[in-house]
Amino acid sequence: MVGIVVVSHSDALAEGVVALAREMGGEELALEPAGGMGEPGVLGTDADRVRGAIERAMSPDGVLVLMDLGSALMSAEFALELLEDAPGRVVLSEAPLVEGTVAAAVAARGGASLDEVSDEARSALAMKASQLGSTAPQAPEPEAEPGAPPPDANPPSPTAPHADAEAALAVRNQIGLHARPAARFVKIARGFDAEVTVAKAPDGKAVKAGSLTNVVALGARLGDTLLVSATGPQAHEAIAALERLAAEGFGDGVAAGAPAA
Repeated sequence: MVGIVVVSHSDALAEGVVALAREMGGEELALEPAGGMGEPGVLGTDADRVRGAIERAMSPDGVLVLMDLGSALMSAEFALELLEDAPGRVVLSEAPLVEGTVAAAVAARGGASLDEVSDEARSALAMKASQLGSTAPQAPEPEAEPGAPPPDANPPSPTAPHADAEAALAVRNQIGLHARPAARFVKIARGFDAEVTVAKAPDGKAVKAGSLTNVVALGARLGDTLLVSATGPQAHEAIAALERLAAEGFGDGVAAGAPAA
């Protein structure tokens, strides 16, 4: 399982982010804070504390390191120089500290690779952007090679495979798919040998259900309906498990007057 390290100038901030992410990712996740200078209340970062946190979080699957600002990045870079014979890769991420750590924790708990966990962290601002009705900043497009044809402004959409199983899930909990129920949803979607997608009815775009960012960005509220589809050897089991989760209000309980499951 990929480990995660949170580097901050503030020990309290690093501990708080870890506590929040652990609630989403679970106790078994290798999630380590590396905040402050060692002396209580002193702001700053320490490369040796970061190195120790990376070593504790390390496994052959690697470690993702998230940082707040300034010297946190320099301390993380120096910590990599101090590491000896690490069994896995270490990736330093530019992702937002809080949102990125939470999204990374859910992906890591689901068995995602280091590259997948890093991608989840980097795209985490989309969760907040969708809730505020704004657009998360996009990475700049790479420059085209000299003489290369211009990119197609309307590339053809890939053909979706025929679903082996599908269902319509009523959102029955009071505040919809916020972070905690979305994390439960993602955990189940990743827990089967199946490719699961989800869309908000009636005409929402289907997205991969194994991504916390994708699921929260749906903006599903009480009374909405989610359309889930799965392909693969355990498609039916995955859909059945998601149906059970939805019937329980995604772990939050069912609101009074909620639609029938």
